[in-house]
Amino acid sequence: MTTAVPLLKEREKQVYEKGKGQFDLQCDRKSVAGSVSQRACVFCGSRVVLYPVADALHLVHGSIGCASYTWDIRGSVSSGPELHRLCFSTDLREKDVIHGGEKKLMQALRELIPLHKPKAAFVYSTCIVGVIGDDVQAVCRKATEELGIPVIPVQSEGFNGTKKDGYRVACKALGTLVGTDGTTPVSEISINILGEFNLAGEAWIIEDYYRRMGVEVVSILTGDGRVDKIRKSHRAALNVVQCSGSLTYLAEEMKEKYAIPYIRVSYFGIEDVSKSLYDVAGFFEEKDPAVMERAVELVREEVVKLQAPMDRCRRRLSGKRAAIYVGGAFKAFSLIKILRTLGVDVVMVGSQTGNKQDYAQLADMCDPGTVIVDDSNPMEMSRFIIDKDVDLFIGGVKERPMAFKLGVGFCDHNHERKTALAGFEGTLNFAEEVCASALSPVWRFSPRRSQDRKGR
Repeated sequence: MTTAVPLLKEREKQVYEKGKGQFDLQCDRKSVAGSVSQRACVFCGSRVVLYPVADALHLVHGSIGCASYTWDIRGSVSSGPELHRLCFSTDLREKDVIHGGEKKLMQALRELIPLHKPKAAFVYSTCIVGVIGDDVQAVCRKATEELGIPVIPVQSEGFNGTKKDGYRVACKALGTLVGTDGTTPVSEISINILGEFNLAGEAWIIEDYYRRMGVEVVSILTGDGRVDKIRKSHRAALNVVQCSGSLTYLAEEMKEKYAIPYIRVSYFGIEDVSKSLYDVAGFFEEKDPAVMERAVELVREEVVKLQAPMDRCRRRLSGKRAAIYVGGAFKAFSLIKILRTLGVDVVMVGSQTGNKQDYAQLADMCDPGTVIVDDSNPMEMSRFIIDKDVDLFIGGVKERPMAFKLGVGFCDHNHERKTALAGFEGTLNFAEEVCASALSPVWRFSPRRSQDRKGR
């Protein structure tokens, strides 16, 4: 990497500036000690995937800090039960560390399951459980037999890897439910949506598109999730994977075990939403040619509605410069396309969990001079924002304070947000939010912008 930004020596190969040398960005590595990585732990990764299952009990076996850190961790909403919004913990203390926490865990399950009557229970192991060696699987087996519902261990000890490893653990837990209902009938033209978490009701927007196309959505994993729907999800004809980093593991397992093919999609931006609907329609076109006709009509109707307001945003944003740092790289592809539609240049892009193929695709998409970064830290990102004269930062809750301190507009595209950004209407919400943030007059008073004006 040849850049003016100072980097930790161990991180030099995880940053690449397009046009400066051959692309050889390293990824899938553990975070460098001392770099204050933006990544989260295995436990956090498992929680963000499983949390939206609304009629399941979520019990954190560990210290109270782990439970409080991940309470209400997503902006996932439910059309019915809201048991997922209650966070339970065994609250392990010093005595439990010495004598073990298995009895405390069993006692908690015996108390909580009769009280809340969940369809299933997920029991999350944390770092402390991995250290003291509690046999969580044995406790869960005993609880399943005694209490009459699936009690599923989630082996998510935080020190065992990164957030991405937590996704794999969560998929393994979900896989124990998939296929346990073999009798409920399902349409031949049916899908599961994987990696959609119903932030601000986005799953309902997407599900409505498929309803209008005549495609049955058997299960959404895990947004507005229901245990019974997950159990019959193996009967769907196709898996549609939205967040490739989190649920691809489950899609691969279902392909191997139940011969269900899967495709990768994105519901962010006009181009990608349209393509996703067309790809699903194309899969079912032989069985019902009218599916494609309905998809074309749906896209036409929605795009016409967006044309005028999107043009207004483009005129206002043309020439602005943006930086993107998100969890999964697949989302970054869509964001680059949306921003180009709005006339915004992307000068930095990165992710927490991207793989070699993802970053190679980003390098192909980006303009020369764009910085591509894996597993960045605040010091690096701050320097990139200053050196690239960024007007807008798109990231998550951890990046917001940094952007504001640097006098840069910010758009929250993380899992805590309360505004729908998916689908056609979500694309317009995103464009309007970008306009409001990047063009706010308050940035004229930031120290950095004031210095820029004096220099000019």
